[in-house]
Amino acid sequence: MKSFKNYTDATKGDEKKQTDTLNAEQLAAKLASSYNGKSNADILRGILSEAEKSKRAGTLSNEEIDGFYQAFAPMLDGGQKKKLRAIVEKLKQIP
Repeated sequence: MKSFKNYTDATKGDEKKQTDTLNAEQLAAKLASSYNGKSNADILRGILSEAEKSKRAGTLSNEEIDGFYQAFAPMLDGGQKKKLRAIVEKLKQIP
């Protein structure tokens, strides 16, 4: 994944979908294909690295991070949700 900038919260029905943005399902498919054959640790490092870069560059807001969590959390079990929540909180602390 190149950037979180292409992510859009599919739960927001008021906004028109743009062809250059991805909903959560499309983002998940893109992530899965781009990290095919890599370990969970490699995937997590890649996602965190891109999110951190985007956050520091000012292209990823805390609201967008929360939207990402809300879109993916329902697909996870309890332990995975807890881990994702911890990651989200860590990312939100980046200035």
